[in-house]
This record gives sequence, C-alpha cells and structure tokens, in this order.
Amino acid sequence: MAYDERLAQVLRDALHRRKGVSEQRMMGGLCFLVHGNMLCGVDRSKNGADRFMFRVGKDNEALALSKSGASIVDMGGKRLGGFVFVEAKACEGAALSEWLALALPYVGGLPKKPKR
Repeated sequence: MAYDERLAQVLRDALHRRKGVSEQRMMGGLCFLVHGNMLCGVDRSKNGADRFMFRVGKDNEALALSKSGASIVDMGGKRLGGFVFVEAKACEGAALSEWLALALPYVGGLPKKPKR
C-alpha cells in the first residue's frame, strides 16, 4: 500500500471530531469512511505523485473537476463517477476544508452501512 503517512495524518486531524469516521486500507491507499461509506483517502499515483481522493457525488463532479489540481478517478481503466483525485499541493491550507465541505454533504446523505 503506497501512500504518504503525513497526508493520512492531515486527513485524520481534519476529521478527528466527526462521528462515525473509520479508516480502511483499500484501492491501493488508505480510505476514510463515514458510517461505512467512503469519504476520502490518500494514495500515490503510478508516477509517484502523492494525492488525495474525494467522493463528491456525480452531481458535484463537474464542479470538482473544474478546481485546480483535480482529475478523474480511473482505476484499472474504469472511471469511478463521483470521485476525484486532487494533487496534494492543491489541498494545502484552507483548500482541504473546502474539499471536505464538498464531499461531506454527499457522503453524509448516504444510508449508514451496517457494521460487519
């Protein structure tokens, strides 16, 4: 699993007061879930660039992709609608809060998944 632990800690710090948050290694990186639904994560691209991933929902995808540093999530040739990769540098400072503010309402509106 390739990801920058420093970036993972940035997400932990940003989400530490939110209820229902858990972590799970998946999709080649580390993902953060809210009540069992994937919210965001960190990984490293094939070219070695560290990046975040946010689940913004299909309705917010065009807006998200218009932002600096954002790109389509493609896993093994399959596009994941409603998800965007964001370069780590594009999430510095207040930008991380803005990305979470875009993703949290969508994920928060999903039904809670039962614990396994």
